[in-house]
Amino acid sequence: MTPTWQGVYPAATTQFKEDLSIDLGSSQQVIDNLVKDGVHGIIAMGTCGENNSLDPAEKQTLLRAVTEVVAGRVPVVTGVSEFDTRRAVAFAKDAKKAGADGLMVLPAMVYVPTEEELIMHFRTVAQATDLPVMLYNNPPAYRVNISVAVLEALKDVPNIVAVKESAPDPRRFTDLINAFGDRYILMAGLDDVALEGLLLGATGWVSGLTSAFPQESTQLIEAVNSGDLDRARAIYRWFMPLLHLDAAHDLVQSIKLAEQIMGRGSERVRPPRLPLSGERRRQVTEMVERAAATRPTRA
Repeated sequence: MTPTWQGVYPAATTQFKEDLSIDLGSSQQVIDNLVKDGVHGIIAMGTCGENNSLDPAEKQTLLRAVTEVVAGRVPVVTGVSEFDTRRAVAFAKDAKKAGADGLMVLPAMVYVPTEEELIMHFRTVAQATDLPVMLYNNPPAYRVNISVAVLEALKDVPNIVAVKESAPDPRRFTDLINAFGDRYILMAGLDDVALEGLLLGATGWVSGLTSAFPQESTQLIEAVNSGDLDRARAIYRWFMPLLHLDAAHDLVQSIKLAEQIMGRGSERVRPPRLPLSGERRRQVTEMVERAAATRPTRA
């Protein structure tokens, strides 16, 4: 199923058992519920899926479980987040065998590349597969920016089709459209600038907090697409305290706690992450409970 790169693609969480082994059944249930709630695609093993906390065999097993439960209802895009290009190429090849419909390719982890190295990494991974590729730009998290020059150098790679834009500056959307027109599809990738991105040319939203509030997320997209900006603003303003969590260093723990409070998953995370505690846990719990009590009604 070819990704449309439109609508809401939640960055789904990976569920763990008490011994912190992967809970495949619960992971499938989380994703099945998201699809039933109307999301337009699934991102498996992104940041919220704790990609870098999984070993290679676990990634293959989990991805097969995800594609099995989705069963072609929506596209499945998997994160390619590896420590070097060799591992990224290997996983990209294996991902197709496991049933993935597309790849979200990150810069190599830990090492901060030069632009030449970044271009080489993306080009090599993309050329190892015929799956469509979305590049993931998140300068605060990965300490490297996928610049206009990098994207210019990759224009000739036909299956690099999209960019998940998670820079906190919404001017990037306009700059990229001015530079490339429709060469690259843009997806909003940072929750608390999602509406800005959608209004400035992004066709969809890769979202963290959708895992806890999928119906409101799809309603936001629907409002934008129908031109009902009053409703879009109202949903966005209600959502914003939670959307800010996506930009915090503990986003995975916060989103998983929100899922648990909403009865949609477990907050268990793999170390070195730990579940939220103390004042931070109280703050996030209060935000989620307030949001749940004041959910915007469908117009």
